[in-house]
Amino acid sequence: QVQLVESGGGLVQPGGSLRLSCAASGSILSIYAMGWYRQAPGKQRELVATIMRGGRTNYGDSVKGRFTISRDNAENTVHLQMNSLKPEDTAVYYCNVHVAQIGPDGDYWGQGTQVTVSS
Repeated sequence: QVQLVESGGGLVQPGGSLRLSCAASGSILSIYAMGWYRQAPGKQRELVATIMRGGRTNYGDSVKGRFTISRDNAENTVHLQMNSLKPEDTAVYYCNVHVAQIGPDGDYWGQGTQVTVSS
């Protein structure tokens, strides 16, 4: 099993910044991909950003140029630096990892952390 612990959500004014972090632990041989997704009320869950073990990144169109994803392979952590936040960034943000483990590869989700952008 793999456990994900997210931190860093909260309330911020438009134009402000937040940094989300997610730490993975448990039966992990290697983490192929780490990422963040978000879900706003009444909407489907959408991609925010992903990062592969080698560092290749992918961003959702709505966050390009404002958000930056990074990871620490030694610590099995992923971070999301969110700048120039907008009210439409308000959502629950979920950490996701795709891991190699004994047996089949696993796909795991965090419990979610609320980000609210409001004045």
